[in-house]
Amino acid sequence: MAMNFDQARLNMVENQVRPWEVLDGRVLDIISRVRREDFVDAAHRQLAFADLCLPLGHGEVMMKPVVEGRVLQALELLPTDRVLEIGTGSGFLTACLAGLSAHVTSVDIHADFTSAASQRLGATGVANVTLVTGEAVRGWQPGEQFDALVVTGAVSDIPPSWLTWLKPGARALIVRGQSPVQQATLLTHEGAGRYREEALFETDLPYLTHAEPPQRFVF
Repeated sequence: MAMNFDQARLNMVENQVRPWEVLDGRVLDIISRVRREDFVDAAHRQLAFADLCLPLGHGEVMMKPVVEGRVLQALELLPTDRVLEIGTGSGFLTACLAGLSAHVTSVDIHADFTSAASQRLGATGVANVTLVTGEAVRGWQPGEQFDALVVTGAVSDIPPSWLTWLKPGARALIVRGQSPVQQATLLTHEGAGRYREEALFETDLPYLTHAEPPQRFVF
């Protein structure tokens, strides 16, 4: 029997995302409208709505729907916001961010991710996105500041350069810490180099390249 993707998407929102305290109507609407099944590999299409991290290749994963919902809600995006996403991945979260904001710049270290996401976003009709292939921990620089920053992989410590990419009042959602217990943290730029931190929830994601914890030598 063919899977009813529309019903599966509704069940995901009502039985997974909403019960995880995602109550923002705009966020629930965008997750309901973006066809998640079109942003996963064909082999995982039947698992698109499962409460799982789905493999993308290169050791990366697509975040669970509940985590994506909490991330989108925490950012409190405005229709006028310009957003930076570090880690394009499948492009699904990129599409959701684009539906909630004015423009998204999304950077990924893997060129095949950038290429696949470009095709998926184009097929979906998402036009307010700029995709870049680059290494955002040590190398790539955006050349502008943003109203919001979201990172789809984990970091051991937040690179100081990322904080300079935030406008006053901007929000940054970053997962950091030591696997398997990492903390999703919301930083708000209060101006004059001050940042308010709020711990949101625990999760566990693969580390971005060059953002892994330092190796510990055992004698």
